[in-house]
Amino acid sequence: MATAGGHPGRANEDFAGGVPGGMVLVDGAGGVPGAAEVCRHGVAWFARRLGGMLLGGLSQPAGLLPGGLGKSAGLLPGGLGKPAGLREVLAEGITAVADMHRDTCDVTHGSSPFGAVAMLRFAEGRAEWLVLGDAVALIDVPDGPPVVVHDPREVVIAGDIEKRLDAGVEDRAELLAELRSRRNSPGGFWVVKDDPSVVEEALVGSRPAFRSAALLSNGASSLVDRFHATDWPELLRLLDTDGPAEVVRRVQELRFPDDATVAYFSGPG
Repeated sequence: MATAGGHPGRANEDFAGGVPGGMVLVDGAGGVPGAAEVCRHGVAWFARRLGGMLLGGLSQPAGLLPGGLGKSAGLLPGGLGKPAGLREVLAEGITAVADMHRDTCDVTHGSSPFGAVAMLRFAEGRAEWLVLGDAVALIDVPDGPPVVVHDPREVVIAGDIEKRLDAGVEDRAELLAELRSRRNSPGGFWVVKDDPSVVEEALVGSRPAFRSAALLSNGASSLVDRFHATDWPELLRLLDTDGPAEVVRRVQELRFPDDATVAYFSGPG
């Protein structure tokens, strides 16, 4: 794994970690002016706490989750003996972190911390993934091009807002308010925040027979999907030969003002 902050003087707001059989990446967001009045903890705290909860969920025996919500909330239909689905792991993590600061912070406010999440779980040669927001899960497979799991909704909507901002015709504050109103809203884009029901919007899937896999924050994936400095197959080759630190280094060379984080699993066996 490798990570680097993209904002001098500001904490890295990404989190990445792994446990036997899985990896988690949280790309935190929401550090706008005045946000400290809404949440005193900040985005980096949110990303670390949520990432830790998700790793805990991936580590639990079949049917158990660390926060104790699980089946009592109707999230684990199989109960004991069946691994919690990745949506259930994420829902439990969202609820647990919101409860950690619900009494001190306005967790429902539009300026409170939020983020994108990507998870991978490995078992018996199979890779299972979840992506919510603009993070990326990348799986190298032996029988075709890489599987690229990425939710484009935020990128499309934010890109339109960015073009309108650049045009300089509309009011900046109104455009940013419009972007916030599209977050976690039908017809908009979806991120992890305080409401566990957003997990229904997550992209999930699995496949057998994979060679390696990676999770990337949007800062790291910009090497491919924003700057087109390489492509997904070449990025996987770069990870295999030089590791995640080289990918992060190349992003830094482009001076993209965002945190860049990569988690890489070199494959079963």
